[in-house]
Amino acid sequence: MNSVPFGWVRPIAMLAALSLAASCSLPKVGPNKREIYAGSVQKEGDAFIVSVNDRVTRATAVVPALGFSQAFRSAGQLTSDTIRPGDVLGLTIWENVDDGLLAGEASNSTALEEVQVDSAGFIFVPYAGRVRASGSTPDQLRTTITAKLEDQTPDPQVQVRRLAGDGSTVSLIGAVGAQGVYPIERPTRTLATMLANAGGVAIQPEIAQVTVIRGNEQGKIWFQDLFDHPELDIALRGGDRILVEEDSRSFTALGATSAQARVRFESQDLSALEAIAQVGGLISTASDPTGVFVFRNEPAEIAGQVLGRDDLQGAQRMVYVLNLTQPNGLFIARDFVIRDDDTLYVTEAPYAQWTKTISLLAAPLTPLANVSTLAGG
Repeated sequence: MNSVPFGWVRPIAMLAALSLAASCSLPKVGPNKREIYAGSVQKEGDAFIVSVNDRVTRATAVVPALGFSQAFRSAGQLTSDTIRPGDVLGLTIWENVDDGLLAGEASNSTALEEVQVDSAGFIFVPYAGRVRASGSTPDQLRTTITAKLEDQTPDPQVQVRRLAGDGSTVSLIGAVGAQGVYPIERPTRTLATMLANAGGVAIQPEIAQVTVIRGNEQGKIWFQDLFDHPELDIALRGGDRILVEEDSRSFTALGATSAQARVRFESQDLSALEAIAQVGGLISTASDPTGVFVFRNEPAEIAGQVLGRDDLQGAQRMVYVLNLTQPNGLFIARDFVIRDDDTLYVTEAPYAQWTKTISLLAAPLTPLANVSTLAGG
C-alpha cells in the first residue's frame, strides 16, 4: 500500500478539519444576531425586535413610583400630651373639706398613682366612675374628672400627670440599625426621625425600601426619596409596623459578558450601561458591541407607544437592540432603563467564532506535524 507523502499531510489535515467544522456547530454561548432576528414578528416569529433610539428610550423609561396614600400623608402628628390606651397616669385630687370623699382626716388630698388606661381607653376614678381618657390631653381629662366629682364634694381640684405607657409605640424590623419596639415621643413623631432613632438603615440607602403597615393599609417609599424630600415624610401612629428591606428587583445577564447571573439592582433606576458594568462589562475578545439585546415582556400600553400601534392586547414579547458602536450608542445605552425581570443578552463577536474555527483547524495538525518532524529527523 502506498503511503501519503509528508508534503500532503498538512493540506489533507486542513481539509479534514474543514469537513468536521462544516458537519457540526461550533460551541457558543447562545444565539447569534441572525438567529435572534429570525424570531421577529416580521419573519413570522412571536417577538417584536426594536432598535433603541431616543424615542424608544423615552417611551420605556418606567421606574416604579413608591409613595404613601393620601390617608397616610394627611394624618397629623401626635402631640406628646395625647393620652392613649396603655398609658399610665398619676392623679392627685384635693377636696375643700377636712373629711372628704377620698381624703382622710389628716390630709385634704389623695394621690392615685399608676392608673393605667385600659385597652378601651378608660380609667376608673373612685366616685367619678369609669372615665374615658384616651384621646384627651391631661388638662382635658382633669376637666372631665372635676365635673364628675363636683356633685359629690365641694370645689374639687384635680391634677393629671402622664407618667409612662406603651400605647404609643411602633415596631421596626428588617434592615435597620437596631430592630425593636420604640415609643412615639416628641423627637420621633415622624417616619424619618423614628428611623434615625433606630440607627438608620443597615443597607445601601439607594436600594432601601421602607414599608409602613397601619391596620389594613400599607404604604411604601424609597428611603432615598424620604431623605431627599422631607415633604414626603409622614406622621406615625401607635401600632405602626415599619419594615426596611432591600429592593428585590433583578435582571438576568447572559451571553458574552464577564459574568452570567441573576443580578440585583444597585439603584432605583438602572440603565443598560450600568447593568453591563454590574456584570463586569463586555469581553474585548468575545463580545459584539453591536449586538446587545434586552428581552422583556412589555405591557400593551408601553409596547403600543414603542410600535405606534393601538391594537395590542396583553403583554408583548419585545427585544430591544442596542448598538454601542453608533455615534450616540453609549448615550442611548446610558438612558435606556432596565426593568425588573429583564434579560440582558450580549452576542458573540464574529471574531470569536473565527477564533474557535482556527482552533478547531489547528488541533488535528499538531500530532501530524509531530509525525512529520520525527520522520524528517
